Amino acid sequence: MSKMPVLFVGHGSPMNAIEDNNYTRTWRSIAERIPKPEVILSVSAHWYTKGTKIMNEETPKTIYDMYGFPKELYEVKYNTAGSPGMAKISKELISRKTEYDNSWGIDHGTWSVLVHMHPDREIPVFQISIDADAPPAAHYKIGKELRALREQGVLLFGTGNIVHNLRLVDWNKENEGFDWAYEFDEYIYENILNKNNDNILKFNEIGNSAKLAVPTPDHFYPLLYVLGASNEDDKISVYNKSCELGSLTMTSYLWE
Repeated sequence: MSKMPVLFVGHGSPMNAIEDNNYTRTWRSIAERIPKPEVILSVSAHWYTKGTKIMNEETPKTIYDMYGFPKELYEVKYNTAGSPGMAKISKELISRKTEYDNSWGIDHGTWSVLVHMHPDREIPVFQISIDADAPPAAHYKIGKELRALREQGVLLFGTGNIVHNLRLVDWNKENEGFDWAYEFDEYIYENILNKNNDNILKFNEIGNSAKLAVPTPDHFYPLLYVLGASNEDDKISVYNKSCELGSLTMTSYLWE
């Protein structure tokens, strides 16, 4: 079995689920390029909890955790199987306290991307939540502990946005960003390419651009899991390096 890559996707608007655009075409091309996973483990910005939770049901439900979108978005069903077996292995690999929790399901952070990557819904999917109270190093460590799953055909998939500040969205900036958004996205990009993971874990220390780019860390932390699961010798590819609506970046990374 070939060793699976790890992937972070900037997912942006839920509307990407039902649109055909540069982002969604790129997601399809990534899926065609990498080995087909046996199972997908998703860490989504949208399952942000107290403590670390792991979904272990046979048939997870599709969650519509967004409001005010067109009806057809709420008709998307990402009805894959779950993976209780891989959920159990993951729980055993993670050293901090975790618990099974099936109150959630496959949320739009996950399915808005996977409907393009794996439209046949043939690959089992489960999610691990982001503990809102844990520091950056704790998320990174969980990623390191889950790295072993790459040898078992599991795609570790983080889905969020490196720059995500909905309060500052500017509808006049359709395909462009504020200077601080480019600055923070570039800081993360350079440190990923140079494998300076410590600088990424200390993102809070770089001042104003970080405060604006990451007002709450829910969309940023999925990157840390994937970063932890990456290896020193992985080859890094960058996709969708762009900004939209002023304060969102769509930049995505693949380590293989």
